[in-house]
Amino acid sequence: MTNYDVHLPTPHEKQKPIIDSKAKRKVIKAGRRGGKTVTGYYIAVTEFLKGRRVLYAAPTQEQIDRFWEGCRRALASTIDAGVFKKNETKHIIELSGTEQRIRAKTAWNADTLRGDYADVLILDEFQLMNEDAWGTVGAPMMLDTNGDAMFIFTPPSFRSRSVTKADDPQHAQKMFKRAKDKDRWETFHFTSHDNPHLSKEALGDITEDMTALAYRQEILAEDVDEVPGALWTRSLIEKSRIPKAELPELTRIIIPIDPQGKKKKFSETGIVPCGIGVDGKGYVLSDDSLNARPEQWGQRAIDCYYTWKADRIVAEANFGGEMVEYVIQSLDSSIQPKMVHASRGKIIRAEPISAMWEKERCHIVGSLPYLEDEMCTYTQDTVDSPNRLDSMVWGMTELMLGKKEPDWSSLQKAGAQRDMEVV
Repeated sequence: MTNYDVHLPTPHEKQKPIIDSKAKRKVIKAGRRGGKTVTGYYIAVTEFLKGRRVLYAAPTQEQIDRFWEGCRRALASTIDAGVFKKNETKHIIELSGTEQRIRAKTAWNADTLRGDYADVLILDEFQLMNEDAWGTVGAPMMLDTNGDAMFIFTPPSFRSRSVTKADDPQHAQKMFKRAKDKDRWETFHFTSHDNPHLSKEALGDITEDMTALAYRQEILAEDVDEVPGALWTRSLIEKSRIPKAELPELTRIIIPIDPQGKKKKFSETGIVPCGIGVDGKGYVLSDDSLNARPEQWGQRAIDCYYTWKADRIVAEANFGGEMVEYVIQSLDSSIQPKMVHASRGKIIRAEPISAMWEKERCHIVGSLPYLEDEMCTYTQDTVDSPNRLDSMVWGMTELMLGKKEPDWSSLQKAGAQRDMEVV
């Protein structure tokens, strides 16, 4: 490597092993502001100076700008001296007439990552990308060059999950776990607290506004796929899962709608079609929830209604019921939604449905990862409303309980006993 005048920050103790690693595939799980992007541009610049072609990709322009500023600052002297050429529009730094280059671009999926190749591929905020960014484009790119790849992510919270393009919001964590047992792969983990350059006061201010779950995920970078006190566990869901080919004939199908909060940017309107089979068991058929305007989620619900040949659209009268009725009828006057009334809190309403899962009377058809996340992480202390879970509970309650009122007092006692056992 030629001895250029380069200005890179001194890596902190958790960054050094990543920079020194010889692994062909590096998976980095780190907390917010822990130094992930700094690690990315440090490696990008050092590999570029070895004559390699580096491609950095992240979902948003803000992330690209942070990476680009780091690279530009590190190479400023050589750029000013005319050694390297810089293109601000395309975010490229290169040695003219060669393949030696750094490029930064936004990428959410395979389509937005196409059109380039690299010796070193860095996918930042990988948990927000669709899995095919790596599987369809990135991996073949590395085969062509026998190149290196680095995946950087923070475990997704409810907040970040709503903006991800992934089919499975847990895909980055699953890669991290698989990578531990693979040759040529190495994993790294550090928290926001491990960054000595981060203001402790600022970190304290941020964490004051976070839930305990979000703190564990976004600051401590922990993989949290189920929470003590939640009504469902991963093993319970897995035991209930059936392939679509095994779905029995259904006698009733409900399309339940749980509207998103008007002031909540990071929430979806829950639309989770449910059915009851000739065997008397309940089936969660699909998850068609979305973050969209009323006319869009209304049309999605109507499409589900006709696709599944449903009997009813149901919605909670207490919250948004009149809006649901208005939206659906304005789009299709032949459908009259049924309004259901919530006399108890979300946890208490979900208790009898969870009990049916334990008795193997309810099943999930296929894989519904976003719904399953809510089922396994929602507790009484969760701040964000679980719209998908609420929708499913409304649907199953309508199908499985009908007009039968659960014994709320016994359910509350059972819930209190379970909470004591969890503690």
